[in-house]
Amino acid sequence: MAFIDIIEPEDATGTLKEIYENLKKKRGKLAQVHKIQSLNPETITAHMDLYMSVMFSQSPLSRAQREMMAVVVSAANDCEYCQQHHGQALNHYWKDRERVEKLRKDYNKLDLDNVDKRLCQLAKVLTKDPDRMDEDKYIKPLKNTGLSDRAILDAVLVISYFNFVNRMVLGLGVETSEEEMQGYKY
Repeated sequence: MAFIDIIEPEDATGTLKEIYENLKKKRGKLAQVHKIQSLNPETITAHMDLYMSVMFSQSPLSRAQREMMAVVVSAANDCEYCQQHHGQALNHYWKDRERVEKLRKDYNKLDLDNVDKRLCQLAKVLTKDPDRMDEDKYIKPLKNTGLSDRAILDAVLVISYFNFVNRMVLGLGVETSEEEMQGYKY
């Protein structure tokens, strides 16, 4: 149960009702992370605009790489809600639930290519120890794999976005259920 009041779709009116209906149409259903913002509907729209830009816009990073970093960040933060949601999204691309579960536990135990391993490393250090960010240790090795500055920017945007969302979810007691995990459009 969330720590604050939320407005359920059947009780929504005006702008909030429109936002809910639009989200259901675009995403297949309404997530708890959106309903938790129902007392301030404009934040739902701003949140979704940022999410769509970071996760779905053109990028040198694949959708799978972005979902992979989302899972690593969420695991580092112990955010079960986002681990489940984005683990399911990642599985849409990987098609290997066991591999996704291993990623959640310890990406170092997976047979990832050098680029993906370094993206996971960046996700974990920027989440757990952002003050340890060091160009020589984390950024230059990404460049040496062939990633462009744009790809590195996009990786940092994904990592930062999921740290934001994890804190909102954990800070407001957003929970997930089996029912919620079904029916999203990827």
